[in-house]
Amino acid sequence: MSDTPKRIVVLGSTGSIGTQTLDVCRWRGYRVVGLVAGKNLDLLYQQIAEFQPEAVAADATVLPELRLRFPNLHLTDALEVAAWPSDVVVGAIPGLAGLPGVRAAVQQGRRMALANKESMVAAGPLLWQEAEQSGAQIIPVDSEHSALFQSLVGEPFRDVAELILTASGGPFLREPADLSKVTPQMALNHPRWKMGPKVTIDSSTLFNKGLEVLEAVQLFKIPIEKVKVQIHPQSYVHSMVRFQDGNIKAQLGPTDMRLAIQYALTYPKRPPTPLRDAPIPERLDFYPPDTRRFPALALAYEAGRMGGLAPVVLNAADEIAVEAFLQGQIGYLDIPRVLEKVLQQTPKTDLTWDNVYEADLEARKLARELLKVKA
Repeated sequence: MSDTPKRIVVLGSTGSIGTQTLDVCRWRGYRVVGLVAGKNLDLLYQQIAEFQPEAVAADATVLPELRLRFPNLHLTDALEVAAWPSDVVVGAIPGLAGLPGVRAAVQQGRRMALANKESMVAAGPLLWQEAEQSGAQIIPVDSEHSALFQSLVGEPFRDVAELILTASGGPFLREPADLSKVTPQMALNHPRWKMGPKVTIDSSTLFNKGLEVLEAVQLFKIPIEKVKVQIHPQSYVHSMVRFQDGNIKAQLGPTDMRLAIQYALTYPKRPPTPLRDAPIPERLDFYPPDTRRFPALALAYEAGRMGGLAPVVLNAADEIAVEAFLQGQIGYLDIPRVLEKVLQQTPKTDLTWDNVYEADLEARKLARELLKVKA
C-alpha cells in the first residue's frame, strides 16, 4: 500500500463545505492540489499559502490581485482544476454553477465526493452515463445521502422498501404561525447546521429537503414513491433505510459535516477523528412533515413525478427566488408561489446536456419576470 498522501481537489474551497473539507485534509495530512473559489480573496490567500496547490481558479474579478500576490501560481479555469490529476474531487460549488466542474471530474474517472446536490438533481442520469464510461465513483457528501449510502453498504438493493431522509425542520418548524412576516435574518438563523445562505434559506422552506429527495432518486436509482421524509429536530439520525422485512437501519452521529466529508474521502475506511467521543442526545423525536406549511417540499415531489426537465426548472426558479428574498425584494411566502408557477411551465422534452442549461436559463428568466426583479 502506498504511503503517498491522497491528492484532493476542492471545488468551492471558500464556502462552508469547502472549508470543512480542508479541515479533514488537515486531519489526514492530504495534499490539496487544486482549489476553485469565488471572490473571497482573504480566505483564498490563506488557503493558497497553507496548502500550496498546483492549480487554482477564482472569479475573474480577483485574478489580477491573485497574480500579484502569487506570481508563480498556476491560475487557470475551473474546468481544468476539476480535471487536474487527483484521487478525489470534492464538488462543493452551490447551485447549477457547480455542474460543469462535477461533470469534468467525472469524465476524468475521478472519485467525486458530491456535495453539490443540484448536479445530481438536474443531470443525474447524464452524470451516471459519464461515470459508467470513465469508471468514476460518485459518493455523496450531504449528511443525509451519506447516511443512506453507509446504511446500504453490504445490503442487496432489491431488499430496500424505502429510503427515509431526516430533516431538522429548520427555524420555523412551529413558530411563527404566520410565515409571511419572516425576514432574511430570521430565516438565516438555523438551529442545528452552519451552512451558506442559499442552503440555509432552502432548509427553512424545506426546499432543501425536496432537493435531497430528488437527489436520492438519482443517486440510488429508486422511484420517488420510495423516498420519504421525517422531521427529526435533533439532527442526530441522519437518515434511515427501511427493508422489506420491516427492519430499519439508521446512521447516527454528531451534527458535523466533516464526518460525511471524511467518509467520502476515505471510503471504505473509517480513520479516527476528533469527533469520536461526541455525546449522544438523551432523546430523539420524529414527526411527519407539514407540506401545507412548507409547500416547497410537495413541489419537489411533483417535479420528481414529472421527471425530465422539471427538477432543473424547479431548482432554477428557487435560486432566483431565494436571492430575491435575501435582497429584500420579495416576501418569504413568495418563494414557493413562484416555484409553483415556474414548474407549471416546464418544457416537455427529454433531458440532454444541451437542454439542461437552456431550461435553466429560461426558468430563471421566467422567475425574474414573475417576481419583477432584474438580473
